[in-house]
Amino acid sequence: METLHFSAFPRLRAILFFSAWSGCWIRDCFREAIDASPSFPWEQVDYPAVIAFKTALLTKAAVAFFDSTSPAPQVAYQQFCGENAAWLDDFALFMAVKNALGGVAWTRWPPEIAWRQPLAISQWSNRLATEIEVIKYWQFEFFHQWQTLRAYAHDRGVQVIGDIPIYVAHDSADVWTNRSLFSLDDQGNPLKVAGVPPDYFSATGQLWGNPIYNWTLLEKTGFRWWIDRFQSAMRLYDIMRIDHFRGFEAHWEVPGTDTTAVNGQWIKGPGAALFTVLQAELGQLPVIAENLGRITPEVEAIRHQFGFPGMAILQFGFGTDEQSHTFRPHNLVRELVAYTGMHDNDTIAGWWSSQGDAGDSISTPEEVKKEHTFARSYLNFSDEPVHWAFIRAVLASVADTAIVPLQDLLGLGSEARMNLPRTSSGNWRWRAKPGVFTPELAAQLGQLALLYER
Repeated sequence: METLHFSAFPRLRAILFFSAWSGCWIRDCFREAIDASPSFPWEQVDYPAVIAFKTALLTKAAVAFFDSTSPAPQVAYQQFCGENAAWLDDFALFMAVKNALGGVAWTRWPPEIAWRQPLAISQWSNRLATEIEVIKYWQFEFFHQWQTLRAYAHDRGVQVIGDIPIYVAHDSADVWTNRSLFSLDDQGNPLKVAGVPPDYFSATGQLWGNPIYNWTLLEKTGFRWWIDRFQSAMRLYDIMRIDHFRGFEAHWEVPGTDTTAVNGQWIKGPGAALFTVLQAELGQLPVIAENLGRITPEVEAIRHQFGFPGMAILQFGFGTDEQSHTFRPHNLVRELVAYTGMHDNDTIAGWWSSQGDAGDSISTPEEVKKEHTFARSYLNFSDEPVHWAFIRAVLASVADTAIVPLQDLLGLGSEARMNLPRTSSGNWRWRAKPGVFTPELAAQLGQLALLYER
């Protein structure tokens, strides 16, 4: 089967589309409103406008749903709520309270609900009962639509890859509900936060700000929280890419009050113990391990022990980093997923046209020029567009799986970049226009797929 990588999957929650539940009642009820939708840009997602427009429609859809006398959707809704109560009840309450309090972080809520006192949980649940049901309905509709989309993909021989980020946001239902599983102070603020040391993307490292796990307590609970997390992901995806896999062996821990990641230190994580428990509970995990950055022999030993393929990024193969040579096609092995570039990279065309010192890496103009010269020599191309030279090299490699981001397939520049590490706004906005995947482009890609037995 082919694979489709929804690395931006969580953001789909903000851009729900309408499907017909047991017919076309949603579409018919709201046809006028949908037809009168604002003119959103094709090239970029305008998140504030999309969220405002669709939240209003989804709220109306929820009211119509609960007023409907059709029994089948109601039965399906109740079944969904029962099967997902372990996370859905807390999530819906968290979001309802957060909305009622103007969106402030849970550490700024009234203390009784911030600290989940039983009486406060009961009072807020009663007070916001309608809002909670609306949020549950949105989740119900989303999961129904997602499984419909996934079935559509499966019918056409397409698998879906989704991410499991190693960390969760501090201001989240996960942390609010399970505070003891994270390193927090008495006010609920992170004592230590996650990041990575200075690297290709930043001379001061990347300060992600996510709270660090209390791995000692997690291990005492048999890693139950992680088992549930993987189990949920396996119901959504065919293959799971574990983001920042090396953090399970050792993570970069930064004081919670620091403003850069420079003063962090490597702290040991659960290592193989976590994945031993996960495989015993869930069987062989369909995982891709994101083993980028400062990867040690200990990290690779865990990956090989459990048979997780790693990643190779061709765009990283031509620099001066000590690991660059491992990303070149002649050094790859079969147990890898090879990419032209990934969501954290500039596009291939954007990288090729950059001059260095552009704010997206620590490479100097001289180093960038050397990278480009080496890449042209290594890939042996002159008139061929650079993105096709990269695509050809990745598909020709021995790596079991090859992934080409759509931006690289289309030869787009930096304007189509998906994410710029260490920045918190303006990312994950790029959209493909309708019709960009032309028959001619499909034929060109198909020829290479046949040639290299992909």
